[in-house]
Amino acid sequence: MKTYTAVIERCADTGIYIGYVPGFPGAHSQSDTLDELNRNLKEVVEMMLEDGDPKMESEFAGIQNVVLA
Repeated sequence: MKTYTAVIERCADTGIYIGYVPGFPGAHSQSDTLDELNRNLKEVVEMMLEDGDPKMESEFAGIQNVVLA
């Protein structure tokens, strides 16, 4: 079993969730719900892995707060 981290944002205008998996070019999707987005991203990653493990271009490193005075 492998676990991949997805970055998810929510569009303020439409309320749609947009997600992508860092390192997987083209591994992105959108949905009205987080559960559906997770299923969509899982499907995309599974399709990409059918050709073998891709060379990851990057990896999720974390989040960071930027504080302005």
